Amino acid sequence: MNAGEFFGDARPTEHRRRARVVAALLLFLGAVALAAVVSWTPDPGWGAAIHRLLELSFPVLLLAGGVLGAYELILRRWIAGELARIAGPRIVEALLPQQVMEVFLESIYGKNDANRDVMTGVLGGEGRRPLGGDLTISTHTGVNVELRAVDHELYHFSLAVTYSFKKNVQVDRFIIFATCNALLRDSISSGCQLPLFELWFVPDSELFQSSVDDMLPSVRLGIEYLDQELRHHVAESSRPRLREVKFQNWPDYLSFFREDMGALPRQSPREHLGDLRIFECDLSDIADDHRNVAAIERLSVRATSLQRIDEGFCYWQAPYPCYVDRITFAVKELDIDGTGDFQFNIAPFTFRSNTAPTRWLKAEDLPELEVRSWLLPGHGVVLFWRRGAG
Repeated sequence: MNAGEFFGDARPTEHRRRARVVAALLLFLGAVALAAVVSWTPDPGWGAAIHRLLELSFPVLLLAGGVLGAYELILRRWIAGELARIAGPRIVEALLPQQVMEVFLESIYGKNDANRDVMTGVLGGEGRRPLGGDLTISTHTGVNVELRAVDHELYHFSLAVTYSFKKNVQVDRFIIFATCNALLRDSISSGCQLPLFELWFVPDSELFQSSVDDMLPSVRLGIEYLDQELRHHVAESSRPRLREVKFQNWPDYLSFFREDMGALPRQSPREHLGDLRIFECDLSDIADDHRNVAAIERLSVRATSLQRIDEGFCYWQAPYPCYVDRITFAVKELDIDGTGDFQFNIAPFTFRSNTAPTRWLKAEDLPELEVRSWLLPGHGVVLFWRRGAG
């Protein structure tokens, strides 16, 4: 959206229509007053006083109606165009990202509470700080998927993701949300107002608690960061100290525990004690000499979860806007017997998915997925597998 569109379409159509009606009414009243002054010669007394009042008021009415009408029909668009030409992007950049995006979405989609989901998904946050200071956007993202069978029923799903952020993310905490509830899975990305987080979804509710407990020791975090003096540091990947957040504090992390969120009514933490867990770590704990972390430039996350082989799929979704270069797969070890009985298929759900093969392939033939496109929350890739198919 350019500045001309922003200024020209900032007011609803109904407001502009009302302004034109008022201008026409003022012109009409001024014309009536002028006609009365010209055609009416009153006797001394009240008539003369009213005649004098009309003499004084008709120029004001005509001038006000003319100015308002000229502004609405001609001057407003001209002024908006000149502002766009002279100041243009600088004016838009001076506004909060939320302000610009709200006006843009309403002008395209109409007024709708669901626009909030689109806004936070595209911006990578709420956009309430100047110059996007509260937005999380990864301009270079790499994803690696590994599958290793534990036995004939269970496997370890290892996911390693590296994010490089457009602007340093001003945060010193990292949050992990783990759930087996599909409603929460689809709501956490827009309900979380914290910049850096990861979402774990375990489809099997019976396996949820044990899978999360099994996953926690596998978490590794690496960061490139700025300290309080804005000096650059690198902390190699290491195991963080994760602290589980008590359910009484969940509203501090997810907005849908505090208020209605669009079509999702306010949720009660007590109702989700069995299907949600939240963990937090202080990034300063993994920093060099436990320095205070002021902002994150690059983040690498690796974790391993326990899943059931017979589910037949695993997937990764972008937690915030990510430009994904490629996604790699290491799946040979899913075949614990080494019989080569497994076949795999990649199904991206992205803006551009024509780079993926549409046929079933053996593990050794499974290629890297060259994405080279932006993924928003809700976008990702699914890896399917099957046994013994010809």
